[in-house]
Amino acid sequence: MEFRTIVDINDPGFRIEPCEEMLFVGSCFADNIGARFKEEKFRATVNPFGVMYNPASILHTVERLAQSEPSKLGSLRTAFFTLGTNHIYRLKETGEIVDNCQKRPQSLFNEEELTVDECADYLQRAIDILRQQHPDVRVVLTVSPIRYRKYGYHGSQLSKATLLLAVQRMINNCQLSIVNYQLSYFPAYEIINDELRDYRFYAEDMLHPSSQAVEYIWQRLSEVYLSDAAKQFVKEWQPLKAALHHKPFNPESQEYRIFMDKTMLKIAELQKKYPNFAL
Repeated sequence: MEFRTIVDINDPGFRIEPCEEMLFVGSCFADNIGARFKEEKFRATVNPFGVMYNPASILHTVERLAQSEPSKLGSLRTAFFTLGTNHIYRLKETGEIVDNCQKRPQSLFNEEELTVDECADYLQRAIDILRQQHPDVRVVLTVSPIRYRKYGYHGSQLSKATLLLAVQRMINNCQLSIVNYQLSYFPAYEIINDELRDYRFYAEDMLHPSSQAVEYIWQRLSEVYLSDAAKQFVKEWQPLKAALHHKPFNPESQEYRIFMDKTMLKIAELQKKYPNFAL
């Protein structure tokens, strides 16, 4: 008997290689998954200007990177955009969409909801900017499973539905486009809500995924998105990572110095095997 539903993950049509250069922009869920890639020594840039919750703010990050800090894009191969909400805030004085209200009074802003078309347009513009510098960049879209209590739970679901429809429109447009670039959707939202579907997989606020849930999503993602070489690298890196994080009872002991010497030799061997690997 089956006691849970397993969410299918579509083949993205590409694989992420060991220590690949990556970009993560979006909600705090992008922080979680981006940090997991960094932990496994992928060269990931994660929300360089802070958490970005909506598609317009994701575009702002990409524009800022391309204009002022293009070196951070380097030899970018894969970008993850994680969408949290379709709600935006405009500063009344200028009409500009702000990425962070910086705890200023709410009376200074107008709150608006982006339509499906507007969400898709902001995302497409962000992708187009990346492709100007990196024509072969692969883009993965995800919708954050984190709910927004302040909208009300029904309002939060409507926001997520708008984002999901925008993502699907992007996927459909890409498939119909004569411009060939790789765009995929990773179902983090569905895995939390349809596969795990239990409050034990949430943090204490009952809104954010727990560390266990994030780890499970990492496992599901790595199964499909990582190349065989990347999976092998992660497997070889695991014991070395554990050794580096080991806290000895006596760090000045001869035994610990020998242990660390052996560990560093193994790390040197790994660096020879994977040239892009760096501590």
